[in-house]
Amino acid sequence: MLFNSFDFLVFFPVVCLGYYLIPYRFRYLFLLFASYFFYMCWNPKYILLLLTSTAATFFGGLLIDRAKKMEDEKKRNQFKKRILVGTLVLNFAILFFFKYFNFAVDTINHILGILHIQPVNAAFDVILPVGISFYTFQALSYIIDVYRGDIYCEKNFFKYALFVSFFPQLVAGPIERSKNLLKQINVKHDFDAKRVQSGLILMLYGLFQKMVISDNAAIVVDQVYNNLGEYGGIELMLATILFAFQIYCDFGGYSNVAIGAARVMGFDLMANFDTPYLANSVVDFWRRWHISLTSWFRDYLYIPLGGNRKGKLRKYLNILIVFLTSGLWHGASWHFVAWGGLNGVYQIVGQWTMKARERFCKWFHINVESFSHQLIKVITTFIFVDISWIFFRAKSSREALSIMAKMVTQIHLQVLYDGTLQNLGLSGAMLKVFILSLLVLLAVDLMKFKKLDLIEMLCRQGIWFRYLFYLALIFSILLFGVYGPGFDESQFIYFQF
Repeated sequence: MLFNSFDFLVFFPVVCLGYYLIPYRFRYLFLLFASYFFYMCWNPKYILLLLTSTAATFFGGLLIDRAKKMEDEKKRNQFKKRILVGTLVLNFAILFFFKYFNFAVDTINHILGILHIQPVNAAFDVILPVGISFYTFQALSYIIDVYRGDIYCEKNFFKYALFVSFFPQLVAGPIERSKNLLKQINVKHDFDAKRVQSGLILMLYGLFQKMVISDNAAIVVDQVYNNLGEYGGIELMLATILFAFQIYCDFGGYSNVAIGAARVMGFDLMANFDTPYLANSVVDFWRRWHISLTSWFRDYLYIPLGGNRKGKLRKYLNILIVFLTSGLWHGASWHFVAWGGLNGVYQIVGQWTMKARERFCKWFHINVESFSHQLIKVITTFIFVDISWIFFRAKSSREALSIMAKMVTQIHLQVLYDGTLQNLGLSGAMLKVFILSLLVLLAVDLMKFKKLDLIEMLCRQGIWFRYLFYLALIFSILLFGVYGPGFDESQFIYFQF
């Protein structure tokens, strides 16, 4: 069930109505049932994987908690560690089989082919369970937190199962922490008109991002990237720039709908995006992009590896390991690993050259706080990030390198005035609407960057202004969104992860 589908338009109001009408003590069971129904709309049999991950981490947490009663400290620590390792191995084994097994076989066969050795014939034809990377990481964060003593051990299986499967963020995040979401399950959420209003506005804006900006950008991006032989460097540059906005509004839109839907029911989910394309460095970009995943890798991989506590070389190695792992998390293909590795290299080079760049600015009396200097940093950061998106969008690393080469060697200026750019899938009128929608996105992000609470500001306005805004947003989605006859509801990009 997709957020941008008619099914969800019916499902969500029914769930909210039932949630607030039934007695408090049964609400978590009702939400658990709704969440499992939501997930089973994709493929009912894969609910068994969700249950396995849930049960393994739940009972693992119980065993770790029970170990506290052991008097021998050495035996207690060994027992806790074994339970943790066993739970991690089980969950990663499931993730590996469904997401990485065929990738591993293909990689081995490629190496064997180079060595002229008979390839391994052990591939499986399995469908990647939607959201498996998200709920696996969420469940593992709980068992690690219990092991560390950062969170209490939940004794109620059904409440814990709801934490893992909470439907707004189940299939594409944000990847919640037990210290935030699990605690909220035990809180009574009374109906609050202001929270409901705020949540619905955020949901509407998320659908605007997805259906008006992302899905229209996808028309141009798919036209160019699916027919690379027909286009030159300028068209590829345009498509790559649009892909940056496509993936931002696709994933950011999903996150806004998820956060808004949870808010309607009284839950606060963590922010997942914070104006990433206004970042002034790649390090800053990754503080603002997919925040829940970035912070997960920081807390559960980067810091355990040693973080920045063991010297610069070890710090740089840890950064590279984290980003290579992040690339592999995003997809079972080497071009995703290359994308992650490139972002890791960006960060390492940026930190390594920081003092030299500071001296340069000092020598030439450059005001680093000036608007012009900050603007150059933002544009430069966007260019570097956008180059890395080529590896993300391409079908292989070789194709990505070919695209980059064409951007440099096949510059045909005539496409700027011969009508080629107007024949990439969007009509002239729709192109104007799309440009206007990008300006709306920029305006919203700029105000958010200035720490302005737009929803609160809107809610303080007169009723006529608020409803005029709501109608404008709804009609823009209905008039300019991609949906209806001839279109399938466009699946969110991050569902494949």
